[in-house]
Amino acid sequence: MLNTEMATALNKHLNIELYSAQLYLSMSSYANSMGLKGAATWFMVQYQEEMLHFMKFYQYINSQGEHVTLGPIDAPPAEFASLLQMFEKTLEHEMFITRCINDLTELAVRQKDHATQIFLQWFVTEQIEEEENDREIIGKLKLVGDNGYGLLMIDNELGARVFTAPPVDGQAP
Repeated sequence: MLNTEMATALNKHLNIELYSAQLYLSMSSYANSMGLKGAATWFMVQYQEEMLHFMKFYQYINSQGEHVTLGPIDAPPAEFASLLQMFEKTLEHEMFITRCINDLTELAVRQKDHATQIFLQWFVTEQIEEEENDREIIGKLKLVGDNGYGLLMIDNELGARVFTAPPVDGQAP
């Protein structure tokens, strides 16, 4: 069972995950409008992953005898200067999410809430991967600069990303 402070903090973060999904959906649409179909696909997969993260928080809060409280969500940006800027914003946002997850984990440790600590460990590991992937893409984008052929190659690479839904808890992969 979650205490009030932890339930409030988890609900706040659940709404941040929902904003994350909207941010990446917006980026997907903008990349599409730029003719970068591969980047649009990459951001659409990112949107799907964020919705999965949202649902993980939703299910965990409910499983702990609490209820989800949805709050207002700011509109994400709708326009971006370049694909590089979109990935720089992505990394910046994922670093913010990492800090949020770390704060939640620290709260769970202080409260000796071992169940929530275990739940959050998946997100701690996920954030390491998220930031690493973003840095790799930013590095490639900086390497090619304004070279259209290089950008096309990166866009094709980004388009290869697919969303793979994880197995339902308790079932084999």
